[in-house]
Amino acid sequence: MSEKWMGLNPAIMVPLKADYSINEQEFRNYIEWLISFKHITGLVTNGHTGEIGGFSREERKLITQIAADQAKGRVRVISGVCCEGTFEAIEHAKDAQEAGADGILLMPPHVWLRFGMKPETPVKFFKDVAAAIDIKIVVHLYPARTKGFYPVETLLKLAEIPNVVAVKMGTRDEALYERDIRIMREKAPHIALWTCHDEYLMTSLIPGMDGALIGFCGCAPELINELYQKLIEGNLKEVLRVNEPLSRMSAAIYGTGEPTGEAHARMKEVLYQRGVFGSALMRPPLMPLSQEEKDSVTDAIRMGHVEKVNLV
Repeated sequence: MSEKWMGLNPAIMVPLKADYSINEQEFRNYIEWLISFKHITGLVTNGHTGEIGGFSREERKLITQIAADQAKGRVRVISGVCCEGTFEAIEHAKDAQEAGADGILLMPPHVWLRFGMKPETPVKFFKDVAAAIDIKIVVHLYPARTKGFYPVETLLKLAEIPNVVAVKMGTRDEALYERDIRIMREKAPHIALWTCHDEYLMTSLIPGMDGALIGFCGCAPELINELYQKLIEGNLKEVLRVNEPLSRMSAAIYGTGEPTGEAHARMKEVLYQRGVFGSALMRPPLMPLSQEEKDSVTDAIRMGHVEKVNLV
């Protein structure tokens, strides 16, 4: 059995030029900066934070290719696959493999969020995609309140597929989250369990998670790297101390809600204000931030006590 996929996996953003094309040099510099943090063991391209919906199939492959080339095996590269049909998902998964990815983050078709699906449908979907590729698969779990959520019985069936190595646990129902973690630990211990709860990261990591897959780690990696280290050390007082600036910064970005397109725009503004990106431009239909929103990002950076990086 291969080594368990542990550690932090930021869902990375993509810097853009004024014409909305990918700024490759800034993207490479950004990746290099993230890799410098001890507990970052993977990079996730083409996540929702990475504006997957705004990029074409060819661009998604290029983004993953650049990331894999820059990482050069020092960390895992995982590419999001978000498609409505199985055949298309297979083609996108093959693109990720050809681009040099170590795995894919297989998202549910969005039609399931509206109309739901039979219990056996996601299992067949994952098996069909898994059979077409040699690289690994991370399960993207939507919140329990949605029709696209996979109950733990489904997760256990997905865990039997050889390619499946991790679950991005986006349950967002604390009691159900902790119960399902206990069940997965008992019945599928080989599967890595990652939190994706950017907005209350500390408490979502405490139930013994193997890591995290979050966009917030892509704009404040030093804070989250330190929190993860203190959790490993098991010193609760230190965990609480480190979490204070992190939680204040998170609250300024997310409020009390979960990540949204507007929160992703604020995260890109963080990277711009920190000197990681030369622009905070987002692909339409996401709207530019107002001055008030930009000022709130400035406040978030101040509350997080993070410094300018000055990569541009």
